[in-house]
Amino acid sequence: MALNPHKLGVHKVLQYIPLNAIFDAPSKARLRKAVNIADLRLCAKARAHKMVFDYLDAGADDEISLRRGKDAYSELEMHFHILSGLKPPLDLSTKIFGQDVKLPFFGCPTAGNRMFHWEGESAAAKAAQHHGTLYGLSSLATTGITEIGKLTDGPKVFQLYVWKDRELVKEVLAKAKEGGFHAMALTVDFTWYGNRERDIRNDFSIPPKYSLNQIIEAIRKPAWTYDFLSHEPYTYACINTDVPADSLAAFVNSQLCPEFDWRDAEWLLGEWNMPSAVKGVCRPDDAIKAVETGFTTMWVSNHGARQLETSPATIDVLP
Repeated sequence: MALNPHKLGVHKVLQYIPLNAIFDAPSKARLRKAVNIADLRLCAKARAHKMVFDYLDAGADDEISLRRGKDAYSELEMHFHILSGLKPPLDLSTKIFGQDVKLPFFGCPTAGNRMFHWEGESAAAKAAQHHGTLYGLSSLATTGITEIGKLTDGPKVFQLYVWKDRELVKEVLAKAKEGGFHAMALTVDFTWYGNRERDIRNDFSIPPKYSLNQIIEAIRKPAWTYDFLSHEPYTYACINTDVPADSLAAFVNSQLCPEFDWRDAEWLLGEWNMPSAVKGVCRPDDAIKAVETGFTTMWVSNHGARQLETSPATIDVLP
């Protein structure tokens, strides 16, 4: 097995050398100047290793669906009422999965948050708690269900992939219930792995391959690199904290189950017996079938345009 800095114990030394503040100073200066989401994206691009940023930012194949989604939102028009007697502060509260939230949106579950920043899912969960909105945890999170349950007592949804091993599914669902998760989202738009060409060009891997190009890029992004080298290697904590992310990649590929069908979904709902969503709907006939099967929420999704190229923009398929 090839050696790398974590196997050599470099993080155990660097954790006692607090240089993070120095390396992060330019990033924090950029953040203070950010005025919108586009600015935040550029801040992330400037801080993160290119391989990591492109993993998060990219779509599948030629990224037609990714551009289509952005264009679809830019084409929306706001036909506003006038003289409505609005008095700030405006009340944006609503219910999601039957839970009261202060904002009508939330951060979508995303795999491997600690790959982007050492605080990972913990930071996102704290932000959701602070703003009074829902938090979504991915099956491939790098922070465990129990840890997230301790961080926030607000509404939470657990995003579940379609695994072949039903005992694994039951074990994960039991943990989610114990962790105070109020809803489950079955992800059905990830029964294959998208052809993400940026990842191929960047030679993306978990952990990095420590090639010359990867090392040069790591030197160019010292804040991200010091975070990575000075903290424990991350695992996919919702499945098995003892298995490192690089070993688990093969497990994930072996466990994804394209054969999963509506009868399997009925079994899953019987195991959960709480509010549930089917995540990945883009056709009305599938939405009808999902309601008939017992799902309480339709989650219109194309997996961030990261899976099936030329899938429709999600906003375009809403009634």
